[in-house]
Amino acid sequence: MKYLVGFSRIFVGFLFIFSGFVKLNDPVGFTFKLEEYFSEAVLNLTFLTPYALGFALFVVIFEILLGVLLLLGFRKKFTLWSLFLMIVFFGFLTFYSAYFNKVTDCGCFGDAVNLTPWGSFTKDMVLLVFIIILILGKRFVQPLFGSNFRRGVTVLTLVGCALFANHVLRHLPVIDFRPYKIGYNIKEGMVMPEDAQEAVFEYAWKFNVDGTEKVIVTHGDYPSVDGEFIDVETTEIVKGYEPPIHDFTIEQNGEDFAPALLEEPKLMMIVSYDLSKSDGDAFPKLAETIVKAKEKGYKVIGMSASSPEKSAEWVKKYNLDTSFYFTDETALKTIVRSNPGVLTLEKGTITQKVHYNDLEDLRF
Repeated sequence: MKYLVGFSRIFVGFLFIFSGFVKLNDPVGFTFKLEEYFSEAVLNLTFLTPYALGFALFVVIFEILLGVLLLLGFRKKFTLWSLFLMIVFFGFLTFYSAYFNKVTDCGCFGDAVNLTPWGSFTKDMVLLVFIIILILGKRFVQPLFGSNFRRGVTVLTLVGCALFANHVLRHLPVIDFRPYKIGYNIKEGMVMPEDAQEAVFEYAWKFNVDGTEKVIVTHGDYPSVDGEFIDVETTEIVKGYEPPIHDFTIEQNGEDFAPALLEEPKLMMIVSYDLSKSDGDAFPKLAETIVKAKEKGYKVIGMSASSPEKSAEWVKKYNLDTSFYFTDETALKTIVRSNPGVLTLEKGTITQKVHYNDLEDLRF
């Protein structure tokens, strides 16, 4: 039992620290995930949406802190029961997402590790088993080092997390796990390999045959049935390959200009997923940046999921020497964790990406 508890302690402790760190590296991304959970279509807790960032920061810092406390053996009773309650809560969310197919990725490990809904639930259940082992064998969870050292490490962990969170919120994630990182080519990210796995679907056809409902299952073909068609249910039984970038368009008036724009030798993208939620104080400096970029031969475009009317209003209000294109909001949130944010590209390859607080770092 002693060795099992020792292994569980190390496994749970480091996993909680890793899980918390990858989300703390990108708290804005985890905020988007919580907003998805709070939405009307999932948990219908929309009144919590304005507080999503606060919840995100609390959860990830508490997650890291619990991992550190467990490894140190500090505040044992509080730590073990907090771990238990947290994993039960996460287990409920992941089960709900998986069973009702509400959220396709729980965001448990940010963008570093993508798990299916059932994979996320399985992970939580495995952790739950190890945490129960720790609770049952808590007498073997002995403290490490002296009490002052443990307190010091705990305080340093809290301070370090707070400083790190402040940095990534004011700038961009230190580590970019998304398919829009610097050096990545967007065109290549959209390519579907010739030997890619195709999705396999199962179709459950319902017919009324002589007053009796009959269900016939096929993999696509319409069944030959002498009866009245009622309904069909489609289930994906084998997930097909999905390229890293699969929802990227740059549209105006219903036409996608992405293929042409991604061939530009010098392209600057001004990204704002929602102009009404963007930081207006950034736009005067952004207007100056646009002028400098154009002087250096860059083609400059704006990209937003806002309406054409809202985009035109922003262009006029801040005297922006560019026009805006429409791109899906989720894609824009993925591209850059800043509203607005700026990217430069060379024939589809991202060369620079900055937060609006770091516009002076752009090199033309």
